[in-house]
Amino acid sequence: MKVTLSVIKADIGGFVGHSDSHPQCLARAEKHLAEAKKKGMLIDYHITKCGDDLQLIMTHQKGINNKVIHEMAWDTFVSCTEVAKELKLYGAGQDLLCDAFSGNVKGMGPGVAEMEIDERPSEPIIIFMADKTSSGAWNLPLYKMFADPFNTIGLVIAENMHDGFSFEVHDVKESKGITFNTPEEIYDLLVFIGAPSRFAIKSVSTRKGEIAAVSSTQKLALLAGRYVGKDDPVCIVRAQGAFPAVGEILEPFTQPYLVEGWMRGSHNGPIMPVSVEDSTPTRFDGPPRVTALGFQLSNGMLIGPRDMFKDKSFDNARQKSLDMADMMRSHGPFEPHRLPLEEMEYTTMPQVSKKLAGRFKPLKD
Repeated sequence: MKVTLSVIKADIGGFVGHSDSHPQCLARAEKHLAEAKKKGMLIDYHITKCGDDLQLIMTHQKGINNKVIHEMAWDTFVSCTEVAKELKLYGAGQDLLCDAFSGNVKGMGPGVAEMEIDERPSEPIIIFMADKTSSGAWNLPLYKMFADPFNTIGLVIAENMHDGFSFEVHDVKESKGITFNTPEEIYDLLVFIGAPSRFAIKSVSTRKGEIAAVSSTQKLALLAGRYVGKDDPVCIVRAQGAFPAVGEILEPFTQPYLVEGWMRGSHNGPIMPVSVEDSTPTRFDGPPRVTALGFQLSNGMLIGPRDMFKDKSFDNARQKSLDMADMMRSHGPFEPHRLPLEEMEYTTMPQVSKKLAGRFKPLKD
């Protein structure tokens, strides 16, 4: 059975500030998707949140980039924005960069990750959702899942994984992409994905071309031409069989790593794995959070979810994240906590530079 899994998200208003999503917004989304399922547009759906981002998880048989599905998601976000405005939630509709739907939500603000698959006899999937961070945040964990034998022992001892995987990488500033094959091109791959502010892993496939993972790579600042919030990306990963085991997929998040985002989208900080309930970033509007929901697909139905980071075995990772947050916060407005100048172009930096341009004088020898 061919099934399309679509995860489409948007920040349609924060409760309180940027810290959470209001239950009435989630209830409005539930109403819209229930109607879409009743009409036969969707096989199944699940609505959740990560911080102040509304997440629509949907299954259907219309393929990726489908106008009907994308328009339904857009209309849902618009309707939820109306609720957010009635409640005077903060930044109501900030991810909706256009006034009217134009055929596809890509380029209109919402983040999108979609894959069309032939559903296996057992089809476990993990959906990762992040808040207060950027589209390149999945580079390190996807590399570990699909290319690092210290993380994924299946690369060494599982015959159906031993050939490695292919990584599709997007240059989000130049709007172009390239594919690397691992393990033979690992060093070339790392040259680029080690710079996640510009290069983001869009998808991972087996060497036979079967999709394994897909992420959202939209950068809001590049779309809007100004800072309107962080990208808060999503990522879908298939598990077991020819893909890493569930435990191998979750393992990268036991070691917190630094991502860009956090307060005003202008700081580096640790990404902390948490339950959906705890995806409420309040300390300096952070630290950045990542949630993981697990499902079993059954003829397109979403069996679940299981809140994968609710496991106590991630407590040490959470404590490490908090310790790293203390260290980074001690730098205040200085790098490396604050982003480097080239990443500050969508903040007040250009205006301040322009205002003070006449006061800079050439240095004398």
